[in-house]
Amino acid sequence: MSSWLSLRSYRGAPHTPRRVCARVLSHAAIVGLALAAACGDGAEAASNAGGARPGNGRPGGGGPGGGGQPNPVEVVTVARTALARNSTVTGQLSAVRAIGVNSQIGGALLSVLVEEGTKVSKGELLAEIDPRELTAQVRAAEAALAFAKSTADRSATLFEQKVITVAEFERDRTALTAAEASLAQLRTRLDFTRVLSPLDGVVTQRFVRDGDIVGAQAPLFTVADVSTLVTLLPVSELEVPMLRTGATVPVHIDALRQDVTGRIRRIFPAADSVNRLVPVEVAIPGNAIAGLRPGYTVRATLRLDERQGVLMIPSRAVVGAQGSQSVYVVNNGRAERRRVRVGEDLDGRTEVIEGLAFGDSVITTGNALLRDGAAVRVVPPLSAEAPQAPQAVPATKKVP
Repeated sequence: MSSWLSLRSYRGAPHTPRRVCARVLSHAAIVGLALAAACGDGAEAASNAGGARPGNGRPGGGGPGGGGQPNPVEVVTVARTALARNSTVTGQLSAVRAIGVNSQIGGALLSVLVEEGTKVSKGELLAEIDPRELTAQVRAAEAALAFAKSTADRSATLFEQKVITVAEFERDRTALTAAEASLAQLRTRLDFTRVLSPLDGVVTQRFVRDGDIVGAQAPLFTVADVSTLVTLLPVSELEVPMLRTGATVPVHIDALRQDVTGRIRRIFPAADSVNRLVPVEVAIPGNAIAGLRPGYTVRATLRLDERQGVLMIPSRAVVGAQGSQSVYVVNNGRAERRRVRVGEDLDGRTEVIEGLAFGDSVITTGNALLRDGAAVRVVPPLSAEAPQAPQAVPATKKVP
C-alpha cells in the first residue's frame, strides 16, 4: 500500500497507464522477495527451535560431540585357543595283520571245522585233509628205518672185527641216515593234513568246503588279527611333514555314525610316483573297535600345523581390504579402530598375529558403519535374546 501511495505522489513524470503498470510490477516483485526471505528465516528459526539433528546431520551417527543415540553392537572377548588346520581323508578299515592259509599238500578235505566269523586261537584245527595214504607211507618208512638201523649196527660189529671194508660200513651208515630223513619227511607231510590256525584272530574268508579236492598251495582260509584295526590314508606330500608317529587322529565311522580315536602307527617312507601321495597308517586299538569290522569306510581328520595359545576372533569382526585390515574395540563406551595383522581363516574364525591383546572386547556385529570414536552400546547376541527354533539337519550334513 505504501508503494502505491509513493507512486501517486511521484512528481515530475507523466502518469501514463503504461508507466504506472511497470512501476507497480517492479515494486510487487521486490515485496515478494522480501516476504519469501522473511518466511525462510522463520522456518529456519522454527527448525532450530525444534532441535538439531543427531550425529552432525547423520541419523544414528553417535560420533564425538554428537547428540545421537549410541550404536548398538555385539562384542566378543579375545581369548587364546589351539589352532590346527584340518585335512579329512577317506580310507577303509582292515585288520592289522591277515594271513592266507593254504594247503601244503594235495588231497581230499575230510572236514572243514570253521567258517567266516569264527574266532580261532593259534594252533587250532581248521580243516583236515585225508591222511590215509601218507599214514601208510609213514609205516613203510618206519619199517625201512628199522631195517637200516639193524643193518648199520651189524656192520659196525663186523667192521670192528675187520670182516667188512670201510666202504661197506659207510654204505650201511648212509642207508640209515637216508631212512631217517625219509621218515621225517613223510611225518611232516602227514602233519600237513591237519590245517592249523597261524595266529589268534577271526576267519574272514573260507574258500573250501567238506569233500573238496585241493592241490598243493591251494587257498583255504584267511585268518585276520582284529585286535587292532588300521586304515591306510593317502596324504599329500605337502602335508606329511606336519604329521608325526603316535599323534591322535579323530576317525568317523560312516556305517555306525560313530567317532573313535586312532593313532598314527607309521608313515611310509616313499610317495606314490604317480599321484605323489604318501600312505599313512592310522591304527584303532582294541578298546575302541567294538562293533567295527574290516571293510568299513572311515573318514580321518588329520590335524596339521597345530599350535597353542593363538588369538582367534570371528572373521566378521575384521573390516577393510587385504593389507589394511582392522577391527573395532570397545574402549570406555566408544569404538576404537585398531589396525591388525591377521593369519589363517579357519571355520569362520581368523587368527590375529598383531594388534590385539588377550581380553580385548572386539565388535563383531554393528561394525559396518562405525567410525573411530563413535559412541557404542553393547547388547547381548541375538541368540541370547530370542532363541531360534532348532531346524532339521540336512541328510548330507555330518551328524556327530
